[in-house]
Amino acid sequence: MATQRWIRIALFLALSLTLLSTQPARATGSLGGCAIFPDDNPWNQDISTWPVDPNSDNYIASIGADTNLHPDFGSDPTYGIPYVVVPEDQALVPITYDAYGDESDPGPFPIPLDAPVEAGGDQHVLVVQSGKCMLYELYDARQLVNGWTAESGAKWDLTTNDLRPEGWTSADAAGLPILPGLVRYDEVTAGAIEHALRFTVSKSQSSYLYPARHFASDDDDPNLPPMGLRVRLKADYDISGFTGASRVILEALRKYGMIVADNGSDWFISGENNTAWDDDDLNQLKDVPGSAFEAVQSPPAPAK
Repeated sequence: MATQRWIRIALFLALSLTLLSTQPARATGSLGGCAIFPDDNPWNQDISTWPVDPNSDNYIASIGADTNLHPDFGSDPTYGIPYVVVPEDQALVPITYDAYGDESDPGPFPIPLDAPVEAGGDQHVLVVQSGKCMLYELYDARQLVNGWTAESGAKWDLTTNDLRPEGWTSADAAGLPILPGLVRYDEVTAGAIEHALRFTVSKSQSSYLYPARHFASDDDDPNLPPMGLRVRLKADYDISGFTGASRVILEALRKYGMIVADNGSDWFISGENNTAWDDDDLNQLKDVPGSAFEAVQSPPAPAK
């Protein structure tokens, strides 16, 4: 009897492992048939139960407890960060760097010469290559006759959790990828954002926390947010009155939070460039104060 019991237990465990291994990956975050990093990637982690950072109150105060959220995207075609998905056989073009080439990935990159460029000063270009599941990002990108020049650039294998080298920037000040932190229209209309969001602060500390790899400040004030700091919407903040896209975004901020990724305006959340956004809907976010958030303790970088 004991032998049969252990056989049944072994069969049950084997079946359970089989079912777990065949569960579909996160669906709402995929682009071009590619998941945007593995489920255990820092961008995709549920932080709703992570401990509050002991310095949370000071971090929030420095960003602005009385300053409200602001969607840094909307229906204006020049507002937000665009991206494009290209096929596996997209032609490679040369990339040259005129500022941070020593911390950038060399080309060539599969970036079309007509790839959309973010309006304004940052001029980001974001490209997902389907088939190979690679992400390419440029900062201050300018199209040349047969390629691109930029201040910095990085590529990311979307099937791994690999980070930039220690101390390296990317197309973002924190040395992080930009695309995984955008509010995307397809995810919002699907009803769920299953990843952290990217946001900016006007003043940051000259340090960074995992998964960031780089800072862009010379201020050592310990109460300023370091690059990579994670904040989340407090569990007791009432979002029952919010609707549509704003409600979806706030639910994501409660579960996945958002990450300090660059210097800019305080509490500005990044989203994709898309004329389909409903600005009246998004404007609900402007009623959420910084005091509704708390900073959480970031885990240490995993040992190599």
